[in-house]
Amino acid sequence: MKWIRQADPRRKNSLGWKNRFRLTLAGTLAGFVTLLAGWVVLTGPGMRLDQSAAPLTTGLRDGGQARLVSIEPLPVEEGAVCEWVPAGARETLSAALRQEQTSRQASGTASSANQARRAPLRVIRDPYASYSSVAVDLARNEVVMTDENLFQVLVYDRLANTPPTASMTEPKRVIAGKQTKIEFQCGLYIDPQSGDIYAVNNDTVDTLVIFSRNAKGDVPPDRELYTPHGTFGIGVDEQRQELFLTVQHTNSVVVYPKMAQKHDPPLRVVHGLRTGLADPHGIALDTKNNVFFVTNHGSQKEFVAGKADAQEVTTGLPDRPSVPSRDSVPGSGRSLPPSITVHALGASGDAPPVRVITGPKTLLDWPSGLVVDPERDELYVANDSGDAVLVFRASASGDVAPIRILRGTRSGIKNPTGLFLDTKNGELWVSNFGNHTVTVYKATASGDIPPLRTIRSGPLGKPALMIGNPGSVAYDSKREEILVPN
Repeated sequence: MKWIRQADPRRKNSLGWKNRFRLTLAGTLAGFVTLLAGWVVLTGPGMRLDQSAAPLTTGLRDGGQARLVSIEPLPVEEGAVCEWVPAGARETLSAALRQEQTSRQASGTASSANQARRAPLRVIRDPYASYSSVAVDLARNEVVMTDENLFQVLVYDRLANTPPTASMTEPKRVIAGKQTKIEFQCGLYIDPQSGDIYAVNNDTVDTLVIFSRNAKGDVPPDRELYTPHGTFGIGVDEQRQELFLTVQHTNSVVVYPKMAQKHDPPLRVVHGLRTGLADPHGIALDTKNNVFFVTNHGSQKEFVAGKADAQEVTTGLPDRPSVPSRDSVPGSGRSLPPSITVHALGASGDAPPVRVITGPKTLLDWPSGLVVDPERDELYVANDSGDAVLVFRASASGDVAPIRILRGTRSGIKNPTGLFLDTKNGELWVSNFGNHTVTVYKATASGDIPPLRTIRSGPLGKPALMIGNPGSVAYDSKREEILVPN
């Protein structure tokens, strides 16, 4: 059985009258309070109701209509009745958002700090020295090498030779540490008189550091020269006391006084499209014939006219002189074949080279360090990607083949980046960035012949990771490979 409850109509009428009365009374009182507040605001704080006024009262009217019961004054307050609020809510909102952002940043900073302290799952790192350049101190019978991997300069005895069974040869001295400012050292030069070591920084520090021959450990340089960003090769004209540096990123060669230091400006700058310089690396001076040779990888871009003079050299990093990259012409970048450009020793500005060695017959492939033998009219070139040392006539020009090539499995040459020609002992030194070795040959060596001596920094056959100046990293999920451009 379903029960249906019905409302009593008399009760409904009674409740309706009472509800209507309550609603009417509430609406009247609300309207009156609003009217009273508006009157107080308009009349200002000086106009106050008389507190001694008697309340006004009236009786209820027939029909249940609301009626005025009394009027009472508001309590006396200091200052304005209504608190002043800025007219623009945007400023208040912006302040609130800034506060929220600051709070979020503080939280994010703490989170980032925690992440920075988090240990990596694994590390890809080469624990052995990777030799990028080599030079012999003939007066003291020592050989010096730069290590671009572990940021060191190492000194060995010239006749050192690592046996096949040994894991490495210990250096006589090592210069390394924060005070040395040694990072990504590429070019190397040994003063034939004093034995001072000149080591060129290629990337992070932008400083040519000079150490005395006896320097050892974490010691500051004896002298510093602030250089353009991206310097690589070094050559010195001892007769004129001039120091030459190649600059990769701005396709230039800067020339300083040999004893320049800190903020000293260059004497001149070789820079411009007509020079043929395109990502220059190695440099070799032939003071007998008044020329210098430069190896070029081929990347080139155009700069705004008038930025090649020494007076126009400005700062790249703070207090570091450089032909400014901001003055390059957008969209002017291009890739040229690798080359060797030959310039007059006193060249300056946008002067064209005396001659150029380039073309498929040359076999040039990322040419790096080079040395010249003016007496034999021979030019030795470290051909990085070709795993070879190419030898040309120093007077060669155009698309010419090397007169001989040193390469092969038995030669031990792998990604050569630095060369030194010891004319006193008739030896050619090669720094191999690809296998932790420096190898020594007769200056006339050719073909796939084993070296006379080898200095190793790691176990025999241990490949080098060749991680130098890594700019980014990517992951190939299809092949499950980590890609690291250098």
